[in-house]
Amino acid sequence: MKENQIHFIFPVEGDMLHTWDGRVPDGIVTDNHLKSTAKIAAPAGSEIFVNGIKAIEKDNFFEAEIQLTDFENTLTAENVTTGEKASAKAYWLKNFAGGYRLSIDDNIWFLRDIQQNKDVYQSLFENPFLGFLREVNIQYGTKIHLNLFYQTDGFNLSEFTDQYKNEWKDNANWLRLSFHALGEFPDKPYIDAGYDEVKRDCDLIMGEIRRFAGEEVMGSVTTIHWGEATAEGSRAMRDAGYTGQLGYFNVDDDQYSASYYLTVEQRRNLKKRFVWRDTDQDITFIRASIVIDKTDLNHIAAHLSSHKKAGTKPPFLDLLVHEQYFYPFYENYEPDYRERILTAVKWADDNGYHPAFLTESISNEPAGALH
Repeated sequence: MKENQIHFIFPVEGDMLHTWDGRVPDGIVTDNHLKSTAKIAAPAGSEIFVNGIKAIEKDNFFEAEIQLTDFENTLTAENVTTGEKASAKAYWLKNFAGGYRLSIDDNIWFLRDIQQNKDVYQSLFENPFLGFLREVNIQYGTKIHLNLFYQTDGFNLSEFTDQYKNEWKDNANWLRLSFHALGEFPDKPYIDAGYDEVKRDCDLIMGEIRRFAGEEVMGSVTTIHWGEATAEGSRAMRDAGYTGQLGYFNVDDDQYSASYYLTVEQRRNLKKRFVWRDTDQDITFIRASIVIDKTDLNHIAAHLSSHKKAGTKPPFLDLLVHEQYFYPFYENYEPDYRERILTAVKWADDNGYHPAFLTESISNEPAGALH
């Protein structure tokens, strides 16, 4: 069978477009549509139309103005010379570009401390870790997302008190909780896991979050431990409500991939675009912009600036860090943990990013809790 000679270069199937992809005469993207430019590969001299708009041949491919009016949009390119067609689903994210959040993985020790001091702490924020995070929020308005383990030495979430439930709810406008893994070990716990194992652990943690903190602190985004899952595992998280899943999506380098089940081609696109939707699985993947605890303090600003120099400035800036490095008793304790986080958040603030949660940023729906 002869291979189709027409295909989309941009957007490809599952690409999620945002304000920075837009183009209108006055430079403003309206609430009703996003205009952008599609690029199509086809034989030279072809006559190409995209959703009825004639494409212009340019630099060995074809360009056509496209207009996205809905969250999900179907683009169809037709070569009227040969009759060949190609299609792609593209998404319009109204609220994505320009947002940032602080996301923290491997959380459990601060909850153990609060439980051990429940007769002492009048507030959650008497815990030193949460108290620091509240300081970050007060200073910058930062939205902060904590991905939780279920258990650690001598403690699991079923033991955690619900006496602070109203305080969790009162702070849900800037603080969210979600599933991460059953525990820190073994490493890469879900890299080969099936649907049932992931769904079991996900439901376990989500049930405890609902019990002690309430639906208000939950959203539709999480990061699985080590950023690795099978397609079945990712489907399990999706079915639990986590339609947005964050990772590193490294490729063509010596960095750990943290790419769930995605192919090399999909990872290359995500590494450049920072967001992409698997239309077969109905899962949106988002790329972290930095791992703060793996970046020296004096390199954090340069690392974040390097994205722009490489032509891949993050449309949404996800600042990722891990809880353990906060504690002096941890073998890899980082004494400048606070300074690293404040440096990254200040960079976001100085460079025009605004605080936002990913749940609302990857959907055009109004803000709301996960149900």
